[in-house]
Amino acid sequence: MSLPNSLTLLRIFFVPLLVALLLTRAPNMDLWAVGVFILAAITDLLDGYLARKRGQITRLGILLDPIADKLLTSAAFISLVELHLVPAWIVVIIIGRELAVSGLRAVASSEGFVISASELGKTKMVFEVVAIAVIALVPRFPVFNILGQVLLWLVVWFALASAAQYFWHFWRKLEERDKQVGAPPRMVVIRGGEESDGAKKDVAAHRS
Repeated sequence: MSLPNSLTLLRIFFVPLLVALLLTRAPNMDLWAVGVFILAAITDLLDGYLARKRGQITRLGILLDPIADKLLTSAAFISLVELHLVPAWIVVIIIGRELAVSGLRAVASSEGFVISASELGKTKMVFEVVAIAVIALVPRFPVFNILGQVLLWLVVWFALASAAQYFWHFWRKLEERDKQVGAPPRMVVIRGGEESDGAKKDVAAHRS
């Protein structure tokens, strides 16, 4: 397995460790949790950089990278809800968006398309990382509360905007493909074992 894909898998393995650190009631666990989370986020930057530099961009990496990101951020947000630091309904919107985009990528893959991360999606990820790190430190540094709330709303905005962009590009690709293929053939319906006059003309036209 290539180094970029290995870093992506490492980010997935960080998820249970992050949750355990966030939810453990012990001194300095919040600092350890933020450190692990930032380290996992750095692997997101490294795997993309190394994949481009080494020419190791693969279909597996393109599909696996956003899944790793979603697992990491979703686990962190759910843990913050458990700690009563983030409203549950906001996290439902964020995770619902992630599930919708993941489903869209699955459908696109079945149609022969690969939906890579857009600039809006990357910006959303940056704000998620900063927001989670700041909000996780609010119990220790209450002055971060207002900043954390502002960052959280920016995450929601970029999440919805990037999701709309993904769906728009997907529909455009479908339309472009349908135009290239051309109009679908006319379906002939035969009832009672007899063909209608229109059906006979269609069959004759196809046989000529």
